[in-house]
Amino acid sequence: MSLISLALYIFEALAGAAALGILLVRNVFHAALLLIVCLISLAGVFVIYNAEFIAVTQILVYAGGVLVLIVFGIMLSSRIAGKPLVVTNQYVLPASLAGILSAGILIKLFSEQPFAQQPGALPGNPMNQTGIALMRDYVLPFEIAGILLLIALIGAAVTASSFYSKKQ
Repeated sequence: MSLISLALYIFEALAGAAALGILLVRNVFHAALLLIVCLISLAGVFVIYNAEFIAVTQILVYAGGVLVLIVFGIMLSSRIAGKPLVVTNQYVLPASLAGILSAGILIKLFSEQPFAQQPGALPGNPMNQTGIALMRDYVLPFEIAGILLLIALIGAAVTASSFYSKKQ
């Protein structure tokens, strides 16, 4: 077994264990941290398969942006309410059956699908080409999206501070 195959199996096992941990933990904050571990290990799988742009996007957008907002939301809402957020699992059996059925369907569909051998790497550096396209051809939508995200962040901070000041 090569070192790359071993790293792939480690990343896949880590992602699977973190995903299973998300389902089994009762604390929402711990589930959010496990989701960060799962997404970062999936980014490692993307790197092994030479999809660097998807890996960087996975880390920056999901693990770096969305989940940080989720963690701050959990921390802020638990501080306002004064008690920790705890999740209870009411439908374990139906959810397990639905998951097993979905996994069975996916395994059957993928086992019947012929997968072609991938050609060699693409010419040039796709990360470099994407960055040049973002900063040359799509600079206006890129900047507008950044301004909208900044406005949303300021609005969330103002809303949270006004809500917190009303509670005191």
